[in-house]
Amino acid sequence: MPRILDGKKIAQNLKDQLKIEIENIKIKSNRVPGLAVIQVGNVAASSVYVKAKTKAAKEVGIDVIDHHLVESVNQDDLINLINQLNNNDDVNGILVQLPLPKTINEEVVLNSIAPEKDADGFHPLNVGKLSISQKNDESLMIPCTPYGCLLLLRELKINLVGKNAVVIGRSNIVGKPMAQLLLKESCTVTIAHSKTKNLPQICRSADILVAAIGKPEIVKGEWIKETAIVIDVGINRIEIKDNGESKTKLVGDVKFSEAKLKASAITPVPGGVGPMTIACLLRNTTMAFKNTLK
Repeated sequence: MPRILDGKKIAQNLKDQLKIEIENIKIKSNRVPGLAVIQVGNVAASSVYVKAKTKAAKEVGIDVIDHHLVESVNQDDLINLINQLNNNDDVNGILVQLPLPKTINEEVVLNSIAPEKDADGFHPLNVGKLSISQKNDESLMIPCTPYGCLLLLRELKINLVGKNAVVIGRSNIVGKPMAQLLLKESCTVTIAHSKTKNLPQICRSADILVAAIGKPEIVKGEWIKETAIVIDVGINRIEIKDNGESKTKLVGDVKFSEAKLKASAITPVPGGVGPMTIACLLRNTTMAFKNTLK
């Protein structure tokens, strides 16, 4: 049986460390990190994510400033709010929950966040710093999901140098930064995507396989090399029949029941990468706060 990488447990360990760190800083400076969370509209999934992030932040001692805006808000008003938060010394991290309404340009909005307060690590300046760094610099604002994946790999305490790593997905949020992080661990990295030819064959070459393509259970057991490490970033809702009733089930991009027969370690969905993403958001906010104390 493979090792199941328990993201909930590993994320809790990180949150426990952050809580102690924040408590110690509070004793010395009488200050705590502040995270501004902006949600536009009432997309159900966004509300669930915002609630989870807010709850986790408060648990470690981060002050949360919620801004829930109506879906009809215009882009200029949203950017004006972000500019106010950029200039607010009590705010160390700013999170804009995606997706935004189609009337708003996500790129323009995300780029308006001050790089030093970019809790998600999406700002071009932070992306550039990650790209040009020669090693994984823990002081950078690193995109949360890829960083969470790296921490899961580190939990295995194996030498990543020279490992063949395949990342399925080329998004700015996961695929590209994940490849950068693995490259800085001296892995040999291949980025695959929806237009890649012979995808199963490429996946079978992977010592480390990161699936972030957003297609339910597309990666089958036969795509996976014996003893490979599988990190499943996908989170997809599918309909299943249970005693004749239609129900929804959360699955990843990997067919877990098949993959676990081949892999040496694998993340479950849910309970794998998701909790790590939230923990790394708190880590980025705390890092930004500590930078103001220097």
